[in-house]
Amino acid sequence: MSTITLDRYVIDTLMRDLIGHDHKPAAFVVYLWLTAEQQRTNKAVAISYAALSEETGLSRSATQAAVTWLLQRGLLASKHASVTATPVYTTLKPWRRTNT
Repeated sequence: MSTITLDRYVIDTLMRDLIGHDHKPAAFVVYLWLTAEQQRTNKAVAISYAALSEETGLSRSATQAAVTWLLQRGLLASKHASVTATPVYTTLKPWRRTNT
């Protein structure tokens, strides 16, 4: 079993912001899962909505809404090789000067 590292900001601020202020707990769950997976593999995460839904335990529609919200908030970046390709997600940390 491996360990992931989270910035204090994720728990101290982002959690309250996404869950309490934005009323988007699913967005926080998706952000946490993608962050952990990105750290585990040390690369961006290629995953479909169906697979992300399965991994997080959220419905597919909740997963889609969460990804959309994270993209709008600048907490997630997405790339597609084509319109129908599986998206590749990178979690962002805008509270840092650099997104590493």
